[in-house]
Amino acid sequence: MKKDVAAGVSRIDRPLVTVDVAIFSVLAELRVLLARRPDGADEPFPGRWALPGGFVDVQRDATLQACALRKLKEKTGVDSPYLEQLGSWGDARRDPRGWSVTHAYFALVPAPADPARAAGSAASEWVQADEARRRRLAFDHGEILAAAVERLRGKVEYTSLPAFLCPEPFTLPELQRVYEVVLGRGRTRALSASACSMRSSRRKPGR
Repeated sequence: MKKDVAAGVSRIDRPLVTVDVAIFSVLAELRVLLARRPDGADEPFPGRWALPGGFVDVQRDATLQACALRKLKEKTGVDSPYLEQLGSWGDARRDPRGWSVTHAYFALVPAPADPARAAGSAASEWVQADEARRRRLAFDHGEILAAAVERLRGKVEYTSLPAFLCPEPFTLPELQRVYEVVLGRGRTRALSASACSMRSSRRKPGR
């Protein structure tokens, strides 16, 4: 029976499966990490900027989140205190190599002491978030980035997510400033001291 099932599955054309991560930090302004795609005749969208990510490795990645965490570590060298699944994008046209689906996440990391080093390579760059949205990104990453920025700014209105963007320790005025940077405007709701302790639970799953 198992052999019959395996044989049936082997005859099914499978889509390409990737994980992409919108990695946000505050470096005077809200920024997102972009990676330049390799140049090459066989590369899709050669030389175009894209969100960091890559193929799921079935030998190394037990889950989609494990793949996202691996990619985050490879690209920035840091463990994000906050990682949230954003959604899935897939169709027959998003990747010229064939039918593909990507599972997108967004991550928040405190401002790195050395942004160039945290970018991972010379082919990566921390770009102001709204400027990045105006760029012609590879695949459908422009749509994914827009959804990530909207999700982040929406949740900032009723959560203490910006605490994950603050290097520890931080003060309430510093946290208030990060709120304003993320929203792109002033914030009227008062912050409480409990917001400063939000990061005690590391790598919280989002919903």
